[in-house]
Amino acid sequence: MKINCIAIDDEPLALDIIRDYCSKVPFLNLIRTCDNAMDSIEFIRNNKLDLLFLDIQMEELTGIQLLHALKHRPYVIFTTAYDSYAIQGFELDIIDYLLKPISFERFVKSVDKVYEKMQTDQMLKVKPEPIVTPPSEDAYFFVKTETRMEKVRYADVMYIEGMGDYWRIITPGKRIMTLLNYKKLEEMLPPRQFIRVHKSFIVAVDKIDSIERNRIKIADRLIPVSETFRKTFFDFIEKRK
Repeated sequence: MKINCIAIDDEPLALDIIRDYCSKVPFLNLIRTCDNAMDSIEFIRNNKLDLLFLDIQMEELTGIQLLHALKHRPYVIFTTAYDSYAIQGFELDIIDYLLKPISFERFVKSVDKVYEKMQTDQMLKVKPEPIVTPPSEDAYFFVKTETRMEKVRYADVMYIEGMGDYWRIITPGKRIMTLLNYKKLEEMLPPRQFIRVHKSFIVAVDKIDSIERNRIKIADRLIPVSETFRKTFFDFIEKRK
């Protein structure tokens, strides 16, 4: 998934830094930079954008004024030298608030939030979940490992953990590594039995032993529920009461 983004800042050095950082993140596609907010309005309105890196203190039109002027706004990350706008920024439902000078590590953490949020929002936009019966004890699927196709019974799966480019399927008897993208994996899993709770975790709902705060216990493993997937997960659990 590519994230189309633009950066708006009246400091040339700040734009150079964002341009450099974006070039190092594979899923970011920086399609334009602007040195003032006024020049960006028509471009934002007429192009499909996912993310806006936005300075606040600019001449003619501030970043906050720009957001108020947009009817349909992309995800927003503020990039500013001032911390006094943080509360106002989050009231505008921005994704993150980066204080200059921005480190690359902090930048990556911020755009990862956008990536997770986009994935969640796209999941919520898909067509309504069909009514399906749970897989029987004999229901199974196949995944490709390094040397063979491995048969996996749905009833055996406890949780699935992301490991870089791989997903590791955890069952009571074995752990299966498969090079499979999330979309393909999602298509294999019955949506009433499996739910994503973190960028790196999918859990089998019937294997959950307990939930405490934002952690799920399955067997001897504690699995975090990330902020991105928290509402979807707890809404799902609430419906199962």
